[in-house]
Amino acid sequence: MRNAILTAALAAGLAACTAMPELAPIPGSITYNGQPATKLTKAPVGSVLRHRLNDEYGQPSEETYVIQPDRSLRLVRRERVFDGP
Repeated sequence: MRNAILTAALAAGLAACTAMPELAPIPGSITYNGQPATKLTKAPVGSVLRHRLNDEYGQPSEETYVIQPDRSLRLVRRERVFDGP
């Protein structure tokens, strides 16, 4: 009985989760003008690729991409990079 209640509560909690919106590429992103012309054929599907650039505000940032089964790149995160003390 306790497991059934816990399972129902967990299922309700997961159903309430909303999907994260897709990040839009910005100028300087690898996928800004669409997918790159060359495919990453040697990297395994699910591999992570990082790319440093200046964001739309001129701040140093790092983007994280994941290689998809069709060998395309999906932008999953962008965060500012803070260098210095």
